[in-house]
Amino acid sequence: MERVETKRKLSPAQRDELLRALKDRFENNRSRHKGLEWAKVQARLEARPDKLWSLHEMERTGGEPDVVGQGKKSGEYIFFDCSEQTPSGRVSLCYDDEALAARKEHKPKGSAVGLAAAMGIELLTEEEYLARQRLGEFDAKRSSWLKTPADFRQKGGALWGGRSYGRVFIGCNGAESDYAARAFRGSLKV
Repeated sequence: MERVETKRKLSPAQRDELLRALKDRFENNRSRHKGLEWAKVQARLEARPDKLWSLHEMERTGGEPDVVGQGKKSGEYIFFDCSEQTPSGRVSLCYDDEALAARKEHKPKGSAVGLAAAMGIELLTEEEYLARQRLGEFDAKRSSWLKTPADFRQKGGALWGGRSYGRVFIGCNGAESDYAARAFRGSLKV
């Protein structure tokens, strides 16, 4: 499975580098977070080093996290992976650990749900994925596992999303499947 830092603490240099990257992305993509101010986002991030660590993992695995909104009641800032393609550092995973355990041959390196949990993030839901696609054209060459409702997962399937021919598609595969062109996009509330 993709290496995840176990100490869950960033060095001062890692912290500064991450905050610089997040600020640059925030400034260069204002359409994703109209009306939000970087100084307030940064203050919230600095008060939550555990969340900074999770954002670092999102960045390290190719997710290019950015603010996409703010919770109306909670005030939490919502980050999604905003890379053009599903993050390259998270490919070739089956859906969850149950599916991984069921694989008898050619086991993938891990599961999307397991890696997301280790990173301290959540897989995007179908609704979040569709909202993400309204911010731009994403996943035209690769697809992303999506958080799958329990009743659907109990039947052995798992959802994925992608874009082809200018349209967004939500599909399903067996949860045990793994593809070199499928990873997952994550979300984090801070």
